[in-house]
Amino acid sequence: MKKLLIFLYLFAAQTQAQNYFVYVAAESDDTVSLLKFDGDDISELERFDVGYYPTEIEGPHGITVGPNGDYWYLSLAHGNPFGKLIKYSTKDNKVVGETSLGLFPATMQISSVTGLLYCVNFNLHGKMSPSTVSVVDPETMTEIKKITTGAMPHGSRMSPDGLKQYSVSMMSSELYEIDALDLSVSRKMNLENKISEKKKMSMNHSMDNKKMMNSAKEMNHSNNMKEHVMKMKSSMHMSDVKPTWVIHHPNKKTLYVAGNGSNEIIEIDSEKWKISKRIKTQKGPYNVEVSPNGKYLVATLKGEGSTAIWDLENNYKTNVIKNSTTVSHGIAISNDSKYAFISVEGVGGEPGIVDVINLNDSKLISSVE
Repeated sequence: MKKLLIFLYLFAAQTQAQNYFVYVAAESDDTVSLLKFDGDDISELERFDVGYYPTEIEGPHGITVGPNGDYWYLSLAHGNPFGKLIKYSTKDNKVVGETSLGLFPATMQISSVTGLLYCVNFNLHGKMSPSTVSVVDPETMTEIKKITTGAMPHGSRMSPDGLKQYSVSMMSSELYEIDALDLSVSRKMNLENKISEKKKMSMNHSMDNKKMMNSAKEMNHSNNMKEHVMKMKSSMHMSDVKPTWVIHHPNKKTLYVAGNGSNEIIEIDSEKWKISKRIKTQKGPYNVEVSPNGKYLVATLKGEGSTAIWDLENNYKTNVIKNSTTVSHGIAISNDSKYAFISVEGVGGEPGIVDVINLNDSKLISSVE
């Protein structure tokens, strides 16, 4: 019997001779699989349970492997009431430590300089209010600080030098830069297109007023009408960008952000701290990665069931590859920049699938359920 598997945030493909090893999480099944790719075929070596509550789906969400390869880390999104960060040994995939984080912890990475782990708290089921990035000492598995950022922070990555952590907030459409040394927000950026935002505000102004007046009528003009209207104003958000991911180029001062709502990749000059280009895409870019050699930009198009590959050395020449099923999601790129591993969610009775794409010729060469 096929099970619904949703694969999320596939990270850290590691090479050893001709073999590549990949961890992938099944969010709806509370399992993690260890996969092996030998250059021709990908297969599942092992699948193990990662949840704590037998009657609940706890949602394994983010995965990262430590810099020395001895440990891997998993965020469990749902908890009681908060989510968890779990530390596993890569030798036997057994738990060696854990700690509680915030509401719905998601993506994370460890700084090669500080040795600290930075994990966003996505706060999926909370109020649309600023959330946090948890900073954890992975040696002792102790949370040492929560840094406030935007509403629903999601995709996050370290800079190549390990000195900055970047994350994007879906509902406030902001990019945040955290100084990895002093553990504070050093810069932030509004990712909205200023021109379209002005048009949108003008078009939506009368509509918003109408909604508030209708809501006020439903309250029968109670004494709390004014307070209710103010609450509605403060909770409304005009964003269309809904950024889901950010990645820093390995050797250029450039960031790439997935505009999931606006169907674009936003290129940012990280030195001048300004948007340098907006690249239109097909529907729903979700995760974004750059190959270690800096040549390829890879994005999953979640709304299209496809993966887009841009040649950064050839004026953003684009190839779009159809994935095995309909909901493309996570990305990991091998250390030698040859292969992209793409997680594809299962829908209904479909299994989740991991596709392997050869980046040199943009062809899908192997898949595993």
